[in-house]
Amino acid sequence: MLIRSFPAGAFGTNCYAIAPGPGTECVVVDPGMDAVEPLVRMLDEDGLKPVAVVLTHGHLDHTFSVLPVCSGYDIPAYLHPADNGMLSDPVRWHGPQLAPLITGVALPDPDEVRPLDDGAVLSLAGVELTVRHAPGHTRGSVVFSLDLGETPGLLAGDVLFAGSVGRVDMPGGSWTDMVGSLRDVVLPLDDATVVLPGHGPATTIGRERATNPYLAQAAEAPRGRGL
Repeated sequence: MLIRSFPAGAFGTNCYAIAPGPGTECVVVDPGMDAVEPLVRMLDEDGLKPVAVVLTHGHLDHTFSVLPVCSGYDIPAYLHPADNGMLSDPVRWHGPQLAPLITGVALPDPDEVRPLDDGAVLSLAGVELTVRHAPGHTRGSVVFSLDLGETPGLLAGDVLFAGSVGRVDMPGGSWTDMVGSLRDVVLPLDDATVVLPGHGPATTIGRERATNPYLAQAAEAPRGRGL
């Protein structure tokens, strides 16, 4: 499995391309701010041809370049229905602190946005991505499980980072839902699972299970997500 990535824009959002190998079709994950030109360069370096964009959630720093990428390659985007509308009305979903930075920004949806359903398996470009709905950071946040060859992998978006988890203080966020997602979706994963987060360095489930205080709190939480 070939995985390429770069941090896009001022928020350093990790944009990924995943493919069976060089010179093949690929899937693009979370093309954020100022991602178009570096993404094109990265794809060209390995001779990759994107067939779809998959979005872990609808926040602007993960979706800003989805329209030009989808239009440029004539490919669909995938987004959980609970985050529909976040692309075209980002101010509403980013809270008062970020509103001054994005006032006037409106992003038309790509021509084709397909839904991500919990438990669905997407077979794209020779890559299988298993979708798990993991709300908390946003209502429609998802993570994608995949086979990296020797180890399992997790495209975690803003659900799980090295040493931390995604913020829950913006519209649509919920700490109760985040705890449920960490407990029910993340903690059951194998310790060897390589976590590819939306920001920052890669980590593993085992490392986070042992050191991440938010996972420790989620492990002790009673059942009942409170969605």
